[in-house]
Amino acid sequence: MIRVVPYQAKDKPLWDEFVARTKNGVFLFRRDYMEYHRDRFHDYSLLFFADEKLVALMPANLTSDTLISHGGLTFGGVVSDERMKTPLMLEVFDALCAHLQTGKIKKLIYKATPHIYHDLPAEEDLYALFRHGARLIGRGVSSAVHLPCPAPVSKDRKGRIKQGQKGGLEIGRSEDYETFVAMVAQVLSAKHGLKPVHTAAEMRLLAGHFPKNIKLFAASRNEQMLAGVLVYESKNVAHAQYISSTDEGKETGAPDLLLDHLITEYSSTKRYFDFGISTEDNGWHLNTGLISNKEGFGARALLYDVYEMTP
Repeated sequence: MIRVVPYQAKDKPLWDEFVARTKNGVFLFRRDYMEYHRDRFHDYSLLFFADEKLVALMPANLTSDTLISHGGLTFGGVVSDERMKTPLMLEVFDALCAHLQTGKIKKLIYKATPHIYHDLPAEEDLYALFRHGARLIGRGVSSAVHLPCPAPVSKDRKGRIKQGQKGGLEIGRSEDYETFVAMVAQVLSAKHGLKPVHTAAEMRLLAGHFPKNIKLFAASRNEQMLAGVLVYESKNVAHAQYISSTDEGKETGAPDLLLDHLITEYSSTKRYFDFGISTEDNGWHLNTGLISNKEGFGARALLYDVYEMTP
């Protein structure tokens, strides 16, 4: 029998220790990351025990009568270690459904972890979703470079990279989160009428908690930031959480040179460079210009799927 236990603060050491040894867990699931925005979400993360041994976790938050895994994360379904096998996952989902029914929770929104973030094959949850009649309600298309064997870089990207090489630009780490966030905010506001999810203070806080995982890189000239990329590093993937540039930076090829530099540098330590999604409206709208730019670096399609399940 699987026992389902809602997360409490006292479980933090147990939770974080388990995440560290899972086959599909990333630092985003650590409590210090999840709780920086605890004021925005009603946390309802779950722990699953079999014979009093922890066998799985699920980062989640509760909104009315709907459980989301997790509204503050890009992805994050059931997290498990190498001991997880398909029959056990079916038991986990049976117990999850029973728990939701007892709590009068009518719906589960499940944001599956893309396969490139798995250390070992970990799609037992997708089979369990199928068995429980879950339906696909969102399919974001990201673009990822397979670093050991990338697709060719386009002629246009090569031209812009060469332009950047001639522009007297300096590439390196940066701690100037204020300038970077202001750059991101300006671009999001102008193009989409949106604001960055993270403030400069939040970025600095998170980078302080996870200095090996969250890094800001910049292309600058005369100490002026012209382009920046905030990278989230997991074991196998370098993910571009934010990419931004000033108008001057675009004219000089600064973002192209910076991204080419990062892809080259990470090719010795990671398997993938993930640019993030180029879709809106749960995947129904594809920003063809945006995805074309990413694919120009040798990236190809990676799916971020979202399911809806009634317990």
